[in-house]
This record gives sequence, C-alpha cells and structure tokens, in this order.
Amino acid sequence: MTNSAQSHPSASQPTDMVGVEFGTSADGFAVACIDDTAYAMLPGRNGTHHLAAAWLVRRPLHELARGDFYGFQGALADEPAFRAKMAEKAEHIREKNALGRREIHSRAYTPWGPSQGATVFAVGIVCHSTAGHGGFHLATDRNARVDGRLRNANSWYEEDVEWAIVAITFPELFTSFERRCADQTVKDSWPDEFEAITGTVLEPGQSREKDRRAFQSRHAGDWIVISAIRSDHHDGFVEVVATLGGTRDHAAEERRFLVRSAEYTVGPFGFVIDPARHDVYDGPSSFIGWGR
Repeated sequence: MTNSAQSHPSASQPTDMVGVEFGTSADGFAVACIDDTAYAMLPGRNGTHHLAAAWLVRRPLHELARGDFYGFQGALADEPAFRAKMAEKAEHIREKNALGRREIHSRAYTPWGPSQGATVFAVGIVCHSTAGHGGFHLATDRNARVDGRLRNANSWYEEDVEWAIVAITFPELFTSFERRCADQTVKDSWPDEFEAITGTVLEPGQSREKDRRAFQSRHAGDWIVISAIRSDHHDGFVEVVATLGGTRDHAAEERRFLVRSAEYTVGPFGFVIDPARHDVYDGPSSFIGWGR
C-alpha cells in the first residue's frame, strides 16, 4: 500500500486501524480514506445509510461533501458497520498487494470477445477483461485440478459467478475477502456440488439456490406475483398479476389481485397471494395489455 492516506489529515478523528483514515465530511457524515479512494456512509431515507465512494481524492476528508461521492456499494446499519467495512477493505488491499498479481497487455480470444487486458494470478491462471464481460482462463493442467462437478471443459470461467470456482480451487491466490465471497457464491449457485465436495449440509439461509427450491416447493400451489403496478383506479393499492407457483409461461393461467401498497413487500423469491386477504380482481386495469 502507499502512504497516500496520510496526506489527508482528518479534522476530527485520527487513524485507528492500519491503512485507514477516518473523519467527518463537510456535511457531517462519516468518511474514510484508503490509499486515494474515499468512502462515505451516506444517509438515506428513514434512518438508513449506504456506502458510496470517491476516487482519486486529493482533498482533506473534512472538505468532502455529498456531491463528491457516488454509487451504491451496499447498505450500512450504523457507523460501527461502516468502520468494519473499511477494515475489511483495507485488509483486502494489503493482501492483494502482497499476492503480486501482474497486469499484462492481451488480445487473446475469449468467449466474451477480444481481451482488452489481463491479470496474471499465477502461471496458467489468467483473468481477462473485455468490452462487455470477462473471466478466467485456466491452462489444461490447472483446469484438471478443478473438481469435476464444477469443472468447465473449455477452461473458461466467467467473472460474475464462475470466478468463485477458480478461487475455491486455488485459494492461495486470493485474498481473505475474496475467499469468503467465493465460498458464499458457490453455496448460493451450486449447493448440491458444495455439499458433495465438503461433506456438509447447508441449512436454511445458507444457500440462495437451496432456499429458492424450498420456497418453490412450499408454494407450488400458491399464486405468486410475476408483475405489479401501482393502481390508478384504487388509491393505496397495487395491482398484481400472479400465476400458480410463479410460473412465467405464456400458457400459464394468470389472475389479477389487489394488494394494499403498505403490505406489498416482495421477498427474495416473490410475493405470495393470501386468498384470505387478497381477492381476485377483474375491474379496470392499470396494465396496458389488460386494459385493452
């Protein structure tokens, strides 16, 4: 890491963890600096907060304002959560720098188009970037080390999800933060394979895919919302279209319901209609197609 964080003296708080400087912005919210990137705990609605960033910061933290920050990098419960997130980021940067990854020029072919540059993690393990996507390519001997239940025969692993397969196969090439993310990604995406490889059983709440299957099994015979819109004909209500089990198929039967706006909170796998509270609705519609 560089010492650039030390060039931004805080007017309110000293550094209290390695590589991180904390302070208070001109607008009164908590901020921090790691290298030349500043982070802020921006206030939202109803007492909520979220993490935002500002790159290539050259001004003291106490001079920064809300307009300097942008992006949404996750919700934050409170200032201790913000500080914990900063500690995690600083640890990640320190470990990443120690790994010695090399950036190289590349025009190699990838499944996502020509490479526009690549990062060498180790001999035979290269992560390519393209105009629209990217991912890892493993040499034949490296790919042979991937568990057969997760291995891609073409040796390519896209960057959104499959990167985690590379990370759990070669954990020594990734930071602690990346390993934690990879572990959860595999649990969420390939729970059966994870259980078979590790010999553990994932409990409810430990795997998004496993939870989704359980939800679908429980509600296979229930009406689940697939589309919703604020009702123009009934104040305080949301008009919804639902199918049995949430099936999205042109051949599936669809029904409309009215749900009070205050009640309509969509869970991770959809909103389930309760026949005791939500009546089938066949009146004027706010959906263009149904309106016709």
